[in-house]
Amino acid sequence: MRIARFSIDGNVAFGAVEGDKPDELVLDIIKGIPFADFELSGTKVPLSKVRLLPPVLPNKVVAFGRNYAEHARELGNEVPEAPFAFFKPSTSVIGPGDEIAYPPFSQELHHEAELAVVIGRLCREVPRERVKDVILGYTCANDVTARDVQRREKQWARAKGFDTSCPLGPWVETDLDPGDLTIQLTVNGAQRQLGRTSEMIHSIEDLIVNITEAMTLLPGDVILTGTPAGVGPLNVGDEVAVTIEGIGTLTNKVIKRG
Repeated sequence: MRIARFSIDGNVAFGAVEGDKPDELVLDIIKGIPFADFELSGTKVPLSKVRLLPPVLPNKVVAFGRNYAEHARELGNEVPEAPFAFFKPSTSVIGPGDEIAYPPFSQELHHEAELAVVIGRLCREVPRERVKDVILGYTCANDVTARDVQRREKQWARAKGFDTSCPLGPWVETDLDPGDLTIQLTVNGAQRQLGRTSEMIHSIEDLIVNITEAMTLLPGDVILTGTPAGVGPLNVGDEVAVTIEGIGTLTNKVIKRG
């Protein structure tokens, strides 16, 4: 099931995305929330009539860096032996079609296409064999990074946590095997990144076991699983699109922060 969060006539709701052709997609409005038992209402609205929002509003976004060997090498970094985590605040999250605001304290903004895992239930100290039980589904993400700030400041709070630095969407796909999916990113239609989730150094099970040893994850929290090689610059006016096999495409435009 594809679960979207959307706004229509000033109201926010979740809906199940139905249909195959992009111009014929409809939303069957969900009664309740997707983190508990819910029903489909049978009330359907065309996707073209709503505004898609970030598919979840996470309490926290836990991101894992350097989880693809070629990406680590392209930036001159060593491949980490253990998962390497950092955080993006909830205020960094935007949805499909929202604008990425180029931060005024950076002159080198980069894109990073990533598979995002959406947590479906409260969990802590999750054993490897139970990881699938705590996952609601998967969505596309762009870990937008102020690369010059990342290099200069060493720690990544401002470089990766600024407002609008975490586009998510377009929806959550709940029925998906994430083991070997194509991830690609284009800027103004030109391909910049192309990789497969099978190239991850540390698996999704590794990442969730690692982080839940330390902290509790809440329903709607998001795990970013790393980016394949090919990261590069974004400029004001660029349209950047992340496409992940089996999920869909997340598109955002870069604007000058006003």
